Amino acid sequence: MAVEPVGSLNRTDGGLRTALVLTTVGLAAALLAPVLAPGDPSALGEAGARLAAPSSVHWLGTDPLGRDVLARLIHGARVSLLVGWVSVLAAMLCGTVVGMAAGLGPRRLDRALMALTDLFMSFPRIFLVLLLVSVSSPSLLLIMVVLGLTGWMSVARLVRAETLSLKQRDYIAAARGLGLTPLQVAWRHILPGLWPTIIVAATLRVGGAILTESFLSYLGLGVQEPTVSWGGMIQMGRGILLDGWWVATFPGIALAVTVIGYNLLGDGLRRRLDPRRQGGGQHD
Repeated sequence: MAVEPVGSLNRTDGGLRTALVLTTVGLAAALLAPVLAPGDPSALGEAGARLAAPSSVHWLGTDPLGRDVLARLIHGARVSLLVGWVSVLAAMLCGTVVGMAAGLGPRRLDRALMALTDLFMSFPRIFLVLLLVSVSSPSLLLIMVVLGLTGWMSVARLVRAETLSLKQRDYIAAARGLGLTPLQVAWRHILPGLWPTIIVAATLRVGGAILTESFLSYLGLGVQEPTVSWGGMIQMGRGILLDGWWVATFPGIALAVTVIGYNLLGDGLRRRLDPRRQGGGQHD
């Protein structure tokens, strides 16, 4: 039986294909929001259009202020994806630096950095997020910074473990024998070997970051009006589920689909980029 080339997209991998569709649709909606839903999504609608059920005029209905739910849903995608990716990239950057320093540095530095990591990990992340957010005025920038600062610990441990494995490889010893400095070895040889791990870890964490932002907005500690967020839409609709179920239902569906899409994407990339899984899937 012919062996499929490593890294090629297997057409039978329905999970990864579904993930690409879901994440691409969400990204396209966010990027094209001004085109798909022109105008101010926070502007008050007409009095007669308040809490209107889904129809040919307003496909997903309107909220208690007469604002089109579909338009707000599209603009809310921009906030969710921005928070998700920026906070995850910040966490990945910090975690990668700490993990590589611990894995390549002297034993004392390794112990100190891992002790610091364990100290932060001993506190439940959601409590740290709530504490940091509650002591300042909620804003989009604050949410991204807080989620980034509270999400690097597990990344640091993951990167450290992979770094310790990579630095035992023969090509690393050869690079050292050629006189490369530790910084050059880390930049030219260790970091490229870490990219598959970093990419998969980042993708798997985007959904969680989006969910956390929505949870904070639902509690009133996240993104504030007039900025549109899915969590804020759900919070507005929770008290009118009997009269206007669509106000909270459609943002909830969008949130669930987005999180599922990124989780599937992370799992699919892990199967593709993990050489041990690749090797295990080959047959004669």
